[in-house]
Amino acid sequence: MFRRRGFVRPLRRAFAPDIPPALQRANELMAIGNYNGAAVAFEGLARGAEVRGGPRAPHLYLQAGRARLLAGQAAAGMGHIRHGLALFEARQQWPALHRTGQLTVALLAERGLAKEAQEISDYLKAILPPVPVSDFGSQAAPGERAKPLLPTTCPGCGGPIRADEVEWVDEVTAECPYCGSAVRGEN
Repeated sequence: MFRRRGFVRPLRRAFAPDIPPALQRANELMAIGNYNGAAVAFEGLARGAEVRGGPRAPHLYLQAGRARLLAGQAAAGMGHIRHGLALFEARQQWPALHRTGQLTVALLAERGLAKEAQEISDYLKAILPPVPVSDFGSQAAPGERAKPLLPTTCPGCGGPIRADEVEWVDEVTAECPYCGSAVRGEN
């Protein structure tokens, strides 16, 4: 006997958002070392996300800043970095501000931009509320299991995944900061 089935939504849609092709392209440009092209792409994505009030705007500005830094354009990169961090501050997203701020300081120092690294470090000290570091999720509590190993890139958008920069959804799943896809780790 033939049974008629109702509309069935594809399984993938339940677990991953629609990934904008422009985001995939921006991440591809970054991966192949076309930092100028990646910066332009991330700048457009960031502005669009900010206009819409999207939660990914700060991350996109920070990635645009990283691309400008890698292209040797420190002044432009710092403008995007400051703006991305300011968006986290305005939204009172303290854990994200702490994590990404510390990673940004390390990146700036690694690139030989000591003055800029100190500027961001001073900004973080002045703006972050006085909360124990463990409350920002940067350290595992005693007796807590270590987080699983994540892939280096998001399977959805191709963006870089850093275990110390992502929001953890549960014990083994993190959220991509660029597209919101669930990224599962392995033990």
